[in-house]
Amino acid sequence: MICDLEQEDDVSEHVRGADAIVFAAGAGPGSGAERKRTMDLGGALKLIDAAKAEGVRRYAIVSSIGAHDPSSASGSMGPYLEAKHEADEALVASGLDYTIVRPGSLSDDPGTGRVRIFTDFGHRGSVPRDDVAAVLLAVLGANNSIGSAFELFEGDTPIEDAVARL
Repeated sequence: MICDLEQEDDVSEHVRGADAIVFAAGAGPGSGAERKRTMDLGGALKLIDAAKAEGVRRYAIVSSIGAHDPSSASGSMGPYLEAKHEADEALVASGLDYTIVRPGSLSDDPGTGRVRIFTDFGHRGSVPRDDVAAVLLAVLGANNSIGSAFELFEGDTPIEDAVARL
């Protein structure tokens, strides 16, 4: 489903009848601090509200490396990580069945279907966008991922196996 998370106040109609929500939107590089608040935080909050209003229990969010400690960011990354951190915290507090995925640097390389997942934070590396999408699909079908937050990088472990080990 595609909707304008910045322009619409209530996005409930867009999630009506859904089994799950995946929030993967972002203001993007080059956007200002205000847009990071309206999209990376505000968009996530609107979807949390919509999920609760429509009874959609499952919610996966694409967060960011460093969102666990936004105070460590410098320059333009500060507002971005603060917005991601606040969105993650709101999701945890929402009561929804959440999974927080914090991918490494995104690449346009073809996915390999193999990743590394860390539940302790502070790692660095890259990951193909294709593999991030595949991990998001995998966590939606894996009840063991509910209530988890993890960092994601390219690696050697098949995605299904990596998710099963959460």
